[in-house]
Amino acid sequence: MSKALGLVEFKTVPVAVYATDEMIKAAEIELILAAPACPGKYITIISGDVAEVETAVKRGGTAGGTFLIDSYVIPSIADGVLPALTGTVNVPDIEAIGIIETIAAITSILAGDIVFKAAQIKLLEIRLARGLGGKGEVFYTGELGAVEAATKAALESIGNEGGIVSSTVIARPSKALIEAIA
Repeated sequence: MSKALGLVEFKTVPVAVYATDEMIKAAEIELILAAPACPGKYITIISGDVAEVETAVKRGGTAGGTFLIDSYVIPSIADGVLPALTGTVNVPDIEAIGIIETIAAITSILAGDIVFKAAQIKLLEIRLARGLGGKGEVFYTGELGAVEAATKAALESIGNEGGIVSSTVIARPSKALIEAIA
Protein backbone atom coordinates (compact mmCIF):
# COMPACT_ATOMS: atom_id res chain seq x y z
CA MET A 1 0.00 0.00 0.00
CA SER A 2 1.23 3.43 -0.92
CA LYS A 3 1.09 6.31 1.57
CA ALA A 4 -0.92 9.13 0.02
CA LEU A 5 -1.37 12.72 1.11
CA GLY A 6 -4.67 14.57 0.66
CA LEU A 7 -4.74 18.36 0.63
CA VAL A 8 -7.87 20.51 0.82
CA GLU A 9 -8.08 24.29 1.10
CA PHE A 10 -11.25 26.21 1.93
CA LYS A 11 -12.12 29.91 1.95
CA THR A 12 -14.17 29.92 5.15
CA VAL A 13 -13.54 28.33 8.53
CA PRO A 14 -17.02 27.08 9.60
CA VAL A 15 -17.64 25.18 6.36
CA ALA A 16 -14.07 23.86 6.41
CA VAL A 17 -14.42 22.44 9.91
CA TYR A 18 -17.67 20.73 8.86
CA ALA A 19 -16.06 19.40 5.66
CA THR A 20 -13.02 18.13 7.59
CA ASP A 21 -15.30 16.22 9.92
CA GLU A 22 -17.07 14.73 6.90
CA MET A 23 -13.68 13.68 5.47
CA ILE A 24 -12.73 11.89 8.69
CA LYS A 25 -16.09 10.09 8.80
CA ALA A 26 -15.96 9.11 5.11
CA ALA A 27 -12.72 7.13 5.11
CA GLU A 28 -10.00 5.49 7.18
CA ILE A 29 -7.45 8.31 7.12
CA GLU A 30 -5.05 10.07 9.49
CA LEU A 31 -5.61 13.78 10.10
CA ILE A 32 -2.22 15.51 9.76
CA LEU A 33 -3.37 19.15 9.92
CA ALA A 34 -6.67 20.99 10.26
CA ALA A 35 -6.08 24.67 10.89
CA PRO A 36 -7.02 28.19 9.87
CA ALA A 37 -4.62 30.09 7.64
CA CYS A 38 -4.38 33.68 6.45
CA PRO A 39 -6.56 35.40 5.24
CA GLY A 40 -9.56 33.53 6.66
CA LYS A 41 -8.71 30.28 4.89
CA TYR A 42 -8.59 26.76 6.30
CA ILE A 43 -6.25 23.93 5.36
CA THR A 44 -6.85 20.23 5.91
CA ILE A 45 -4.10 17.67 5.28
CA ILE A 46 -4.73 13.94 5.61
CA SER A 47 -2.79 10.77 4.87
CA GLY A 48 -3.45 7.09 4.38
CA ASP A 49 -4.10 4.52 1.68
CA VAL A 50 -4.57 6.09 -1.77
CA ALA A 51 -8.19 4.96 -2.20
CA GLU A 52 -9.16 6.12 1.32
CA VAL A 53 -7.51 9.52 0.81
CA GLU A 54 -9.24 9.94 -2.56
CA THR A 55 -12.60 9.14 -0.94
CA ALA A 56 -12.02 11.59 1.89
CA VAL A 57 -10.82 14.42 -0.37
CA LYS A 58 -13.81 13.95 -2.66
CA ARG A 59 -16.16 14.07 0.34
CA GLY A 60 -14.42 17.19 1.66
CA GLY A 61 -14.83 18.91 -1.70
CA THR A 62 -18.51 18.04 -1.85
CA ALA A 63 -19.09 19.21 1.72
CA GLY A 64 -17.12 22.40 1.10
CA GLY A 65 -19.14 23.25 -2.00
CA THR A 66 -18.52 26.76 -3.26
CA PHE A 67 -16.17 27.39 -0.33
CA LEU A 68 -13.60 24.93 -1.69
CA ILE A 69 -10.50 26.67 -3.07
CA ASP A 70 -8.58 23.64 -4.26
CA SER A 71 -7.77 20.03 -3.45
CA TYR A 72 -5.13 17.47 -4.41
CA VAL A 73 -4.29 13.85 -3.79
CA ILE A 74 -0.60 13.00 -4.00
CA PRO A 75 -0.58 9.20 -4.38
CA SER A 76 2.96 8.65 -3.10
CA ILE A 77 4.31 11.60 -1.16
CA ALA A 78 8.04 12.32 -1.44
CA ASP A 79 10.05 11.68 1.74
CA GLY A 80 11.25 15.28 1.99
CA VAL A 81 7.82 16.94 1.98
CA LEU A 82 6.64 16.45 5.58
CA PRO A 83 9.94 17.60 7.17
CA ALA A 84 9.81 20.69 4.92
CA LEU A 85 6.28 21.45 6.14
CA THR A 86 7.48 21.45 9.73
CA GLY A 87 10.61 23.47 8.91
CA THR A 88 12.89 20.88 10.52
CA VAL A 89 15.39 20.54 7.68
CA ASN A 90 19.04 21.48 8.22
CA VAL A 91 21.27 21.89 5.19
CA PRO A 92 24.81 23.07 5.96
CA ASP A 93 26.00 23.81 2.40
CA ILE A 94 23.79 25.65 -0.05
CA GLU A 95 25.01 25.96 -3.64
CA ALA A 96 21.76 27.26 -5.13
CA ILE A 97 18.28 28.06 -3.88
CA GLY A 98 15.02 27.62 -5.73
CA ILE A 99 11.87 29.39 -4.58
CA ILE A 100 8.35 28.88 -5.89
CA GLU A 101 5.35 30.92 -4.79
CA THR A 102 1.87 29.49 -5.37
CA ILE A 103 -1.56 31.11 -5.45
CA ALA A 104 -3.21 28.54 -3.17
CA ALA A 105 -1.33 27.50 -0.05
CA ILE A 106 -1.75 23.76 -0.60
CA THR A 107 -0.39 24.02 -4.13
CA SER A 108 3.00 24.68 -2.53
CA ILE A 109 2.91 21.15 -1.07
CA LEU A 110 2.23 19.76 -4.53
CA ALA A 111 5.08 21.89 -5.91
CA GLY A 112 7.39 20.58 -3.17
CA ASP A 113 6.54 17.01 -4.09
CA ILE A 114 7.17 17.73 -7.78
CA VAL A 115 10.56 19.41 -7.29
CA PHE A 116 11.71 16.69 -4.90
CA LYS A 117 10.84 13.94 -7.38
CA ALA A 118 12.15 15.84 -10.44
CA ALA A 119 15.79 16.33 -9.44
CA GLN A 120 18.40 15.74 -6.75
CA ILE A 121 17.37 18.64 -4.51
CA LYS A 122 16.67 18.98 -0.81
CA LEU A 123 13.52 20.70 0.38
CA LEU A 124 14.29 23.36 2.95
CA GLU A 125 10.81 24.56 3.83
CA ILE A 126 7.23 24.68 2.60
CA ARG A 127 5.39 27.70 3.97
CA LEU A 128 1.59 27.75 4.07
CA ALA A 129 -0.39 31.00 3.94
CA ARG A 130 0.57 32.63 7.24
CA GLY A 131 2.13 35.99 6.54
CA LEU A 132 1.84 35.28 2.81
CA GLY A 133 -1.63 36.61 2.04
CA GLY A 134 -2.91 33.06 1.73
CA LYS A 135 -0.27 31.94 -0.78
CA GLY A 136 2.32 29.20 -0.35
CA GLU A 137 6.09 29.06 -0.83
CA VAL A 138 8.60 26.28 -1.41
CA PHE A 139 12.32 26.71 -0.70
CA TYR A 140 14.78 24.07 -1.92
CA THR A 141 18.48 23.67 -2.55
CA GLY A 142 21.00 21.57 -4.44
CA GLU A 143 23.42 21.90 -7.31
CA LEU A 144 22.48 24.72 -9.67
CA GLY A 145 21.49 22.42 -12.55
CA ALA A 146 19.29 20.30 -10.27
CA VAL A 147 17.56 23.35 -8.81
CA GLU A 148 16.93 24.69 -12.32
CA ALA A 149 15.57 21.32 -13.50
CA ALA A 150 13.30 21.02 -10.45
CA THR A 151 11.95 24.53 -10.98
CA LYS A 152 11.29 23.82 -14.64
CA ALA A 153 9.41 20.61 -13.75
CA ALA A 154 7.12 22.45 -11.31
CA LEU A 155 6.49 25.27 -13.77
CA GLU A 156 5.59 22.78 -16.51
CA SER A 157 3.32 20.77 -14.23
CA ILE A 158 1.58 23.49 -12.20
CA GLY A 159 2.37 26.73 -13.99
CA ASN A 160 0.19 25.96 -16.98
CA GLU A 161 -2.82 25.77 -14.67
CA GLY A 162 -2.06 29.18 -13.20
CA GLY A 163 -1.06 27.78 -9.81
CA ILE A 164 2.37 29.40 -9.64
CA VAL A 165 2.67 33.14 -9.02
CA SER A 166 6.42 33.35 -9.48
CA SER A 167 9.67 31.46 -9.10
CA THR A 168 13.37 32.11 -9.00
CA VAL A 169 16.69 30.30 -8.84
CA ILE A 170 19.58 31.93 -7.00
CA ALA A 171 23.09 30.65 -7.71
CA ARG A 172 25.57 30.96 -4.84
CA PRO A 173 23.26 32.88 -2.46
CA SER A 174 24.97 35.13 0.05
CA LYS A 175 25.36 33.95 3.64
CA ALA A 176 23.29 36.92 4.82
CA LEU A 177 20.41 35.91 2.54
CA ILE A 178 20.55 32.29 3.70
CA GLU A 179 20.39 33.41 7.34
CA ALA A 180 17.50 35.77 6.58
CA ILE A 181 15.29 33.19 4.90
CA ALA A 182 16.16 30.23 7.14
